[in-house]
Amino acid sequence: MAFVLKQSDTYVWPITFDIPVDGGRHERQTLDGEFKRHPQSKIGPMVAELQKLEDLGDLERITEMAADLLVGWSGVTGDDGKEIPFSQKALHQLLEVPFLAVAVLKAYMDSIKGAKRKN
Repeated sequence: MAFVLKQSDTYVWPITFDIPVDGGRHERQTLDGEFKRHPQSKIGPMVAELQKLEDLGDLERITEMAADLLVGWSGVTGDDGKEIPFSQKALHQLLEVPFLAVAVLKAYMDSIKGAKRKN
């Protein structure tokens, strides 16, 4: 199969995270995140910043970066079980879930690391 030089501006990648539940347990959750596709020239500096942020624990900047990378989703529902469409307001609510922004960035990093391995 031939490589198509012009790729779509976004791609979908699973985001998996654990949330605490009753009984001292964690429950694994997954949603499909739609990420911006960045050119190689922006990935290097972004990865370097993400590594520094991870070391320093700057959750505010981590949340900002997650909000910039995540441009859509599927698999996010409300209490009524109905799918919640992506919006900036819903994104803000999603990223208020403790450590979900970290999971978004981890998923993004996993997606680009996988691409590096295949090349």
